[in-house]
Amino acid sequence: MRYYSLNNHHHFVDFKEATLQGQAPDGGLYYPENIPVWNDDFIKNLKRKSKLEIGFDIMAPYVGNTIPEKELYGIIEETLDFDFPLQPISENIYSLELFHGPTLAFKDVGARFLSRCMGFFAGKLAQKIVVLVATSGDTGGAVADAFHNIPGTEVIILYPSGKVSPVQEKQLTALGGNIHALEIEGDFDDCQKLVKMAFLDEELKENILLTSSNSINVARWLPQQIYYALAMMQWEHDHEPVVAVPSGNFGNLCAGVVAKQSGLPIGHFMAACNANNAFTSYINTGTYHPTSAIPTLSNAMDVGNPSNFARILAIFQQDHRMLRETISSIAVSDTDTLNTIKAVFEEFQYVLDPHAAVAYRALNEYFINQPERKGFILGTAHPVKFPDVVKTAIGHEPVVPKVLVELMKKSKTAQLIPPKYTSFKAATLEILKNR
Repeated sequence: MRYYSLNNHHHFVDFKEATLQGQAPDGGLYYPENIPVWNDDFIKNLKRKSKLEIGFDIMAPYVGNTIPEKELYGIIEETLDFDFPLQPISENIYSLELFHGPTLAFKDVGARFLSRCMGFFAGKLAQKIVVLVATSGDTGGAVADAFHNIPGTEVIILYPSGKVSPVQEKQLTALGGNIHALEIEGDFDDCQKLVKMAFLDEELKENILLTSSNSINVARWLPQQIYYALAMMQWEHDHEPVVAVPSGNFGNLCAGVVAKQSGLPIGHFMAACNANNAFTSYINTGTYHPTSAIPTLSNAMDVGNPSNFARILAIFQQDHRMLRETISSIAVSDTDTLNTIKAVFEEFQYVLDPHAAVAYRALNEYFINQPERKGFILGTAHPVKFPDVVKTAIGHEPVVPKVLVELMKKSKTAQLIPPKYTSFKAATLEILKNR
């Protein structure tokens, strides 16, 4: 499998180089030269396969010969070493719970796959890999946990000051070792902008082997297809489901659409957005107007200019009509988010986190005119990561899992800097000098 830059269709690299570079030298996102088509036997036998078999079969074509088969099996096994239950909520809506991993968020899958691939590649390199990541919430914690003590790597995480939950902040600032946190006095788009500028800084790249672990990296983005297949392995209905995805930087939705293109029998996607609704407006009007990020209760989705929008356009060959046949979108307010958490808990005794609540609300609205349809939302984070929001909605905080009790006792270590590239670059070089 080769990958090309969406800014230059004549620039090709293999999976190893796409992973190590993170972003193409011209600033474009890497995209597969072709989307594998899964054969009929793979689809028909999903329910008979193990998680490991499904994960390997999906990722092997993308990895190619850059990682030997035995090592890839090991990477997949560690990546999927937790449960992915498809839980019923109402009569026609299920939740694919993606928060049973080590950091209680869906991003554990992509982060663990990426870190293990990086660790394999780092073992054959003469210098350390420096991983840059911007986070609006769960990415930072998942990347920190996945890369912690991975030999040959240093990780620098940028997060917006005061705009992540206490649990999220502790997950990305308390590990130490090869994990370093920069607290940016701005929003997620400021963090993402700094990361993108670093990849265009020739002086920095001459001295550092720089890569990214955001969903712009193919090794973070593509393995997210696996849990869509795990959902369909558990789907007991004859008709194809409608899937609602809490959408921020759009890597998650984009992975699901790629899985559908490969043959996974998903009927339709709902891009569930909050007040950061540039994509919703694009779906409805055909015109795309990125904006500055707006803070909301579903903070991991607070992205005004999602990077993976370019990949979604690539999937549909820039054709707005084709895109609308596969994806609809609804924007959900904070008020409706709280009301949804409250209503679902009172009626079904199921606790949604604010991101899943946005997805549930969007899917429920979609079903108003199609009551015969069924589908599932992606439960992207455990409700305990948003205790204040949950308590406001249902009157009490969710029970804290044991995995978080010891973590919350640890001290935060982060450097506060302004959203200026000169400040970020100086802080980065200082961190690496001391390592």
